[in-house]
Amino acid sequence: MAKKSVNAVIPRWRYYLVMLSLVSLPLILLVKVAQLQIIPNEARGVDFLQTQGDNRSIRKVVVPAYRGLITDRNGEPLAISTPVTAISVNPQQVREQDIDRLSVAMNTPAAQLRARLKRYRNKSFMYLARQLPTEQAERILDLGITGISGRREYKRFYPAGEVTAQLVGFTDINDSGQEGMELAYDTWLRGEPGAKKVVKDRAGRIINDISLIKAARSGENLRLSIDLRVQYAAYRALKAAVKKHNAKSGSVVVLDVTTGEVLAMANQPSFNPNDRSYVTIGATRNRAMTDIMEPGSTVKPFTILAALESGKFSSDSVINTSPGYLKVDYKTFVDPSNYGELKLEDVLSKSSQVGTTKVALALDPDSTRELFQRVGFGEVVGSGFPGETLGSLPAYRKWDPVTQATFAFGYGLSVSSLQLARAYAVLANDGVRREISLVALDSEPESIRVIASGISQQVRHMLRAASGVKGTGKRAMIDGYSVGGKTGTLHKVKPGGGYDQSRYMSAFAGLAPIENPRLVTVVVIDEPRDGDYFGGLVAAPVFSEVTGNALRLLQVTPDQMAVNHSLAVIPVVTGKRGDS
Repeated sequence: MAKKSVNAVIPRWRYYLVMLSLVSLPLILLVKVAQLQIIPNEARGVDFLQTQGDNRSIRKVVVPAYRGLITDRNGEPLAISTPVTAISVNPQQVREQDIDRLSVAMNTPAAQLRARLKRYRNKSFMYLARQLPTEQAERILDLGITGISGRREYKRFYPAGEVTAQLVGFTDINDSGQEGMELAYDTWLRGEPGAKKVVKDRAGRIINDISLIKAARSGENLRLSIDLRVQYAAYRALKAAVKKHNAKSGSVVVLDVTTGEVLAMANQPSFNPNDRSYVTIGATRNRAMTDIMEPGSTVKPFTILAALESGKFSSDSVINTSPGYLKVDYKTFVDPSNYGELKLEDVLSKSSQVGTTKVALALDPDSTRELFQRVGFGEVVGSGFPGETLGSLPAYRKWDPVTQATFAFGYGLSVSSLQLARAYAVLANDGVRREISLVALDSEPESIRVIASGISQQVRHMLRAASGVKGTGKRAMIDGYSVGGKTGTLHKVKPGGGYDQSRYMSAFAGLAPIENPRLVTVVVIDEPRDGDYFGGLVAAPVFSEVTGNALRLLQVTPDQMAVNHSLAVIPVVTGKRGDS
């Protein structure tokens, strides 16, 4: 029996449902695409995706500020910032096969580079190199290694090198001041960094600048008071003297007495601030401002000043120094020979211990100390220089005779070379004390009269004899210029107390020209160990060379006929201590 065929009938509504579904799928897809790319404020929509994309490619980077120049008073550069590049890396992104290429470009052993990357494997940032020259940095970046990026920064360069090293100072790798004027004026010099938005690729390289958020503000320039020509002259003479006498260290200060500005400040030993790989201990110290010493005989002019000011003595007063020694309590003060009767001028020129002691004991010691304070001993110079010393000027309730005497010729107090120069500048300025400046001045400096003009002039002319042919400072003479000054040969203090009889500091402090002084120069040589150690033989020739060169460089008119004071024809007595 044949079977009947059955025709399946599909309901119409199912057909339309299927067709509607097929038509709806593209519409749903279009709506979703619109949500992702067009319609704002949709959850996880266009705004969300844009933000996520930006977070992976747009960065805010720092725009480094250009550090201000440091120049000498004439505009000669002493510190300059040059553009360099810092190379950084994301250790997690660097591929093993790229390390060999990177090591060649960086001139670093591959094993060493792998070890560094391994130590920072869990970090997303590390510096590969800092302050690379731009050409070398570009060779590394041009390799296109994933995870390597570069950033501009600045490196400090010091054209004068070790000549101005301790005064100018230096910055660290982040361009922040660490020593000297770089540290003292760091806020003034460093400026303010800026910021900008950039687009970076997957390798971390900047491929587009989007916008400037904040412009970098360059630092202000700093014009120092020093004259680089005078500084070179001071540095050269000091270095030669320290080497000649095998000395431990030394310093030279040159002041313009008309303004109080420091024209030169040199120190030995020094260092190269452009390459500090081999800096020795103590080489970075600006000894002229941070180191102290007992000034010894270099303060005898101020004791004579106190004597004249007291009214008990005049320039014609005569001091009997016979028989060449004087016992005061437990101590005996001795001259190299019996000078007999000496005027005050001769007490200075002969540097007589007996004469100075007799003058000191006749004075009120508190008045002598007060005068020392007026000329600046025991007070900071106020330059703002890091580590500037205060020195010491002790005040005693009761002065015993020995203390009174030794204080009068420079023992029992301590000063820096710059403080001593400031005191001599008072004599040069007819009793007016001006504030000292390491920065070039554009206006009249502050000043105050601390000593009567007439008395200051008397002592100044006495100093001419002390540095004349019959004085202990005869080697300080300068052809064409009159000179006044005082030597000092100072015993150094032993670590356990008392004075070391075999260790000395040689000093000379002086001014020129006498009638109208322009410069004060102080020279200190610490522990000369080869041959001579007297201030008149070690420090005075440095004064002559430095001050003579400075006067000529500054075109100061000579005040006397040039006479060839050849040191070769000046008799030198080395058997006795003639310039204490």
